[in-house]
Amino acid sequence: MAESETTEPSRSRPALVVVAGSGHAGRGDQSGPSARAPAQVCFDRRELNLLFNLYGAKVAAGEWRDYALDFTPAKAVFSIFRRSSEAPLYRIEKNPELARKQGAYAVIAASGLVMRRGHDLSRVLRALDRGLRLVGAE
Repeated sequence: MAESETTEPSRSRPALVVVAGSGHAGRGDQSGPSARAPAQVCFDRRELNLLFNLYGAKVAAGEWRDYALDFTPAKAVFSIFRRSSEAPLYRIEKNPELARKQGAYAVIAASGLVMRRGHDLSRVLRALDRGLRLVGAE
């Protein structure tokens, strides 16, 4: 076997180097971790807590049975279903591009009607939390 043809792994491959950090070292065009846009929009823990509290109450009341979470680079969607084989009854969308305009959160009905839009998720979810009222019963 020639000297250049070795079977030792240390000579046939370069050494593996593990570097801890944010991955921004050596890039002069970025000014920190906030300079790069996130890969996808998602709900944070507080938002998920609000969504699942409402969802749990409606499941206990027998109104809803299933949900779906969708995360894309543009928005995050929490879809609510009466049956999993149907189209969603409601969609709660988080769109950060609209945060300074109409508000990042929206509740959208199955027909596409925007029921409520706003900056605060708890206030937007009130559109779904209201119960039916009996009118004219005295």
